[in-house]
Amino acid sequence: MKMNYDENAKIIKALADANRLKIIDMLSCGEKCACDILEHFDFTQPTLSHHMKVLMDCELINCRKEGLWSYYSLNSTNCNKLMLFLMNLMTDTEDCICKDNTKCNCK
Repeated sequence: MKMNYDENAKIIKALADANRLKIIDMLSCGEKCACDILEHFDFTQPTLSHHMKVLMDCELINCRKEGLWSYYSLNSTNCNKLMLFLMNLMTDTEDCICKDNTKCNCK
């Protein structure tokens, strides 16, 4: 598995916010309307929209519109890819970057 450090760094940066982590935790229980998510925070709807845009830009969540309401859910595929990346990052594997002899200058 080729590790995409730049792409995953963007996702990890998006998750480096306590409010966004809480949103991800809430969505792990299933799809939620923006109004239901907002009830758990002490900020305005535009601030929630900003957090949701950050999470959607890195494709961790999906959004569907129904009339005036927005419903959010986890993008399971991309969440699983992130978990796999983190697991591989912290595990000694055959394709570990330190085992790439083509980049070694000490021959």
